[in-house]
Amino acid sequence: MKLYSDTTAGTFLSRPNRFIARVELAGQVETVHVKNTGRCRELLVPGAQVILARAENPERKTRFDLAAVWKGSTLINMDSQAPNAAVKELLDRLFPGCAVSPEHTWGRSRFDFYLEGADRRILLEVKGVTLEENGLALFPDAPTLRGARHLAELALARDEGYETYVLFLIQMKGCHAFAPNEDTDPAFAAALRAARDAGVGILCYDCAVTEDAMTADAPIPILL
Repeated sequence: MKLYSDTTAGTFLSRPNRFIARVELAGQVETVHVKNTGRCRELLVPGAQVILARAENPERKTRFDLAAVWKGSTLINMDSQAPNAAVKELLDRLFPGCAVSPEHTWGRSRFDFYLEGADRRILLEVKGVTLEENGLALFPDAPTLRGARHLAELALARDEGYETYVLFLIQMKGCHAFAPNEDTDPAFAAALRAARDAGVGILCYDCAVTEDAMTADAPIPILL
């Protein structure tokens, strides 16, 4: 799925805070917006080659968004808005014939998608994955109380007759499996196993990534 209409390459220099980065672009230092508030420490290292997408609003303070980064020979999309767009195109394959509504509130949580079909009510939460270690995709890259809450609420919704799923979308190719990041967030890992035991479906797909596009592709084994 095409995400950006105008991209260019640069060299990452530094990240003063979660929202901006300094990038060398055509011999000049450019301040760009980072489209991911996660740590991304293993990706945003000085000298890394990054892909910038030109902002559609010419009046914006930052002219570019940092959308993707090269990690060795692997291009990783790190735009936190991209997974929902890619998963939306995948839903017809996963739940054929269901009507799709984005951003559905249930309980204390807002889930990414609500789907409805013949005798089916489905809640789906999407988690984008950018952390990879030796071919293993991991989530999260920082502790997430919100993520654990989403899992608990999906289990409660399951008890009330909904089909519920969490889908981990790996924003790259080349991973052989996915696992919760036990070392970084053991509470999330425990919540994911509890959700599985409560009947929440756990899905994982990787993505074909180019400089201007990202498409959900192949299912990936899940290690719990």
